[in-house]
Amino acid sequence: MTMTETTPTPTRKNEWEKLPGRTKIASRALDRVVSAVTADTLGIDTKKVSVDMSDDGGSLSLTVSAPIRVPSLLRIENEPGVVDRQGGSLLERAKTAQEQIRTRVQQLTGNQVDRVIVKITGVDIQEERRVK
Repeated sequence: MTMTETTPTPTRKNEWEKLPGRTKIASRALDRVVSAVTADTLGIDTKKVSVDMSDDGGSLSLTVSAPIRVPSLLRIENEPGVVDRQGGSLLERAKTAQEQIRTRVQQLTGNQVDRVIVKITGVDIQEERRVK
C-alpha cells in the first residue's frame, strides 16, 4: 500500500480520506460495538451478549451468542397478534437480527462484515406489567 501526502483544502470533499496514515480500531472496541448492536437488536442487556470475531480474508466474521427477548406465554395467549408485532417467530427474528447486526456494524465501524452467525442461547421473557 502506498501513501501519498496531500494538503487538504476546504473545497475538497472527504479530505480525511486523502491524508496519509492509518486508523486502527482495537478488537476490544469492535467487540463492544458488536455487543451493543446485538443487545439493541435483540432487546437485551449488553452484559448478556458474547461475541467471537475472526478475520475472514480481510472481512469480519462474527458469531454472537445471546438470549432473545420474548413476550410471556400469557401475553401471547391474550394478545394473538403480539408475536407478529414483535417481529415474528424466533427464527424470523434471528434472521432479521443477523442482517441488522451486519448492516449496523458495517455502518458504525467501516469494516466489511461477510458473515454473522446468531446463536440464541435462551429467552428473556417480558413479564406483564400492570398499568397504575
